[in-house]
Amino acid sequence: MDIIYRIRRAIATGWTLAAFACTLLLTSCSGQETLRDGEYTIDVFTTNDVHGRYFNEPYVNGGTKESLLAVNSYMNSQRESLGEDRVVFIDAGDCLQGDNAAYYYNYVDTGTKHLYARMAEYMRYDAIVVGNHDIETGHPVYDRLVRTMDIPFLAANALKEGSGKAYFQEYTILKRQGLRIAVIGFTNPGIKGWLTEDLWRGLDFASLLPYAQQVVDRVIAKEKPQVVIVAAHSGTGKGDGSSLENQGLDLLQSLENVDFVICAHDHSPLVRTEGEVTLINAGSHCRKLGHGTVKLTVKDGKVVSKKTRGELISIDKNRIDERMKEEFREDYEKVKAFTVRKVGELAMPLVTRESFIGMCDYMNLIHTVCLAGSGAQLSMAAPLTFNGFVKAGDLTFNDLFTIYPYENQLFTVKMTGRQIKDYLECSYDDWIRTISWRGDSVLKIEKKEDPRNGQKHWSFIGRSYNLDSMGGAFYTVDVTRPRGERVEITALADGTPFSMEQEYRVAMTSYRACGGGFLMSEGAGIDTSDPDSYIVERHPDIRSLVYDYFSGHVDMNGKITPVCSEELSREKVIGKWSFIPENIAGPALKRDFGRLFPKRK
Repeated sequence: MDIIYRIRRAIATGWTLAAFACTLLLTSCSGQETLRDGEYTIDVFTTNDVHGRYFNEPYVNGGTKESLLAVNSYMNSQRESLGEDRVVFIDAGDCLQGDNAAYYYNYVDTGTKHLYARMAEYMRYDAIVVGNHDIETGHPVYDRLVRTMDIPFLAANALKEGSGKAYFQEYTILKRQGLRIAVIGFTNPGIKGWLTEDLWRGLDFASLLPYAQQVVDRVIAKEKPQVVIVAAHSGTGKGDGSSLENQGLDLLQSLENVDFVICAHDHSPLVRTEGEVTLINAGSHCRKLGHGTVKLTVKDGKVVSKKTRGELISIDKNRIDERMKEEFREDYEKVKAFTVRKVGELAMPLVTRESFIGMCDYMNLIHTVCLAGSGAQLSMAAPLTFNGFVKAGDLTFNDLFTIYPYENQLFTVKMTGRQIKDYLECSYDDWIRTISWRGDSVLKIEKKEDPRNGQKHWSFIGRSYNLDSMGGAFYTVDVTRPRGERVEITALADGTPFSMEQEYRVAMTSYRACGGGFLMSEGAGIDTSDPDSYIVERHPDIRSLVYDYFSGHVDMNGKITPVCSEELSREKVIGKWSFIPENIAGPALKRDFGRLFPKRK
């Protein structure tokens, strides 16, 4: 495989095939290239959590956004100034989900070579790591990428069930200036807790500790690299071994004979060097580029010293690779045409931020769709877009990505009334504080620095996409009471009294049902290691159900009827909930809402 990459690299740098063939022949005869004494410098550039940011132009409303086009403009300048044989370019995962273009080539145009594969090859990535959202696209998508992409798709800890052998490629060996560079990739070991089995069927996911060191040792013994890079789609974490999902600092502090740890997943930019190892997390969405430098001294054909350092580089979203843009313009136009087609009509706007202070049209829509799409008695759902806005009027397919940005399936689970109450108590404990008067801060927010831009602003202490409310029942949340005493559920939406002993059918996302956010385990006390014991039905992805809901609003004459507030707030369907007492909760919520979303001057 390395020969293929070297041919591609040689052509990209202007070598003739004859010259390259001579070099290859000399290398083959000697077994390995002779490492000359002297000083060497290798520059490692990284992206991660691109989430479909392929193009710089939004499909509607104009403007510009961060994109791979801007990343490649910067990389072109670095290759030109540093030299091709000094540059290594890696992505640490989550590249196939998050934008209309990714969706289109995942599920609509499945016959064409995937757009991401073609763009990544154009950009001359050396290796790409499998992210959890890449697995979320399903076997047909990521298997297709493996078959067709001329770049290694790495995940050493994604093991074939029962065999212990890697399903994806484990590592790749790159050659730079005669140096052998090992790039070893790992995906997130928490995948089974977030995704339904049909998406990862046949796979096991080993924890990075201690498995990563075992793979590193094996690769070093076999390949004898001078530089070792571990690229893991894992969050930074605390470095205390407490989080399976976030093991970046754990790796930094424990791995031996490694030069770089590239981590990802949590969208939190960070560079840290401990001893001779540097950790780099470039954040997300092409806003920043990770840059690591390793300087080596070779004496008598052996590396006698190494020193690494790292930095984060802000990418100018307006400085793009115009040639690349033209190369993929036809793809952009295809996606745009698909995106702007009308799918329905809204009689009122949807404002996602209103979800944090009570019932609103946006969350009413999600609950309505989940209840209708599942036939369940109750639904649990959180706002997955923090601060989105969909205007009244024509609704396009593009708007569906604001309404529901992920490919989560809808599941129906069985839960007792007690488990439901405990689940909600856990959710609202992440949502609000216990307060005694209206001057207190009720939302669980704090003013902290945004790692993406370094600016301080108010945000939730936890993840806002874990703040579930319930549809299909009447209940209140008392802000003056502690966890365990806040939530009082009186009846289902149809008026049936709610019972702690009764078993109910509850609709929720596949992510939540499989344990994501820990509301099922830590809240309801349900063992999520055996999801088949409580999941009773699996339905299509929720965005598709939202699409079907709007598509169904056509009268007998074929005329689209707008979805209105009155329809979404029908108490006999979704019930009603509120924060109480109003004289304390109301003013406190209003003030905290203003902190989270200050008015622009």
